[in-house]
Amino acid sequence: MIIYKDILTGDEIISDTWKLIDVPGGVLWECDCKKYVKGAENYQLEGANPSAEGGEDDFGGEGGGQMVHDIEESFQLNWLKPDENGNETKPSKDQFKAHLKSYVKKVNNALKDKGASEETIKEFQAGAAGAVKKILGNYDNYDVLMGSSMNGDGMHVLIDFREDGVTPYATVWKHGLVEEKV
Repeated sequence: MIIYKDILTGDEIISDTWKLIDVPGGVLWECDCKKYVKGAENYQLEGANPSAEGGEDDFGGEGGGQMVHDIEESFQLNWLKPDENGNETKPSKDQFKAHLKSYVKKVNNALKDKGASEETIKEFQAGAAGAVKKILGNYDNYDVLMGSSMNGDGMHVLIDFREDGVTPYATVWKHGLVEEKV
């Protein structure tokens, strides 16, 4: 198995167990995710009639549960969303634009520092502007997650839904990741 880690922070972001799809432009990957209820234990005794007990509408029994994405749980990603007081922690579009500008420069420098090929560096440089434009054009639809270290300089994983409105997918920077075989 290959784990892909953030080139800047070392946070685990994704692995090859997800089907990574190249996005046109050559610098982004997308992968479909699954959403499920975490912590909802749904025990049913043999012969029990759950419809008679009125338990169908909750998330699976005692203690409820929380909807999560498999990628979020697998790599300990952290949501940037309203906190318990309702304060928004997702950056504004302008703040995220500034982050992306800084992030692209840092990844470019990290690629050079790690001895990436000229071809790889040129591919990243050629596709980065288009990727930034694509991301900012869809920013309002994205949920934003950060790696486990919560380092603001690192990659932000973006989650949206496919055209079917049901299938969540994550977007990550291909060149912002380093492979580690495990």
